[in-house]
Amino acid sequence: MGHQDKGHFAAKHNNRQINKTITEKIEALADNNSLTCSSAHRAGKALKISPLEIGVQTDLLEYQIAECQLGLFGYSDGKKRIDPDIVISPDLNEQLDKTNKDGRISCRECWNIAQNLKIKRLDVSSACEKKNIRIKPCQLGAF
Repeated sequence: MGHQDKGHFAAKHNNRQINKTITEKIEALADNNSLTCSSAHRAGKALKISPLEIGVQTDLLEYQIAECQLGLFGYSDGKKRIDPDIVISPDLNEQLDKTNKDGRISCRECWNIAQNLKIKRLDVSSACEKKNIRIKPCQLGAF
């Protein structure tokens, strides 16, 4: 769901209920009904729950997830933070070729590649964009 769905995020979780403990953590970290990707991941780690569950609860609160750590969405100017001029290293190119399935790779896999190659997550997403590899699904369920 994108910006056009703002205020209707809960609709994608028909039978889910708000969890008070998770809600309190999200509300403590949120600003203006918006929770950054990094804050969402911190909340999940602190509560020992999956990022996806944080994403679901964020949706149920009708909060937006902002500042994707891969630079794909949630910035005030509405633009991605990827580098279209990135020079893709042979190691990164090999990892992306090996990992993507039918031109698609998950957010989690991008994070793993960045960690394994000791590079920025933004470099991985920039390389994906340059190679026309779609990043999906998001660990938080945003896309």
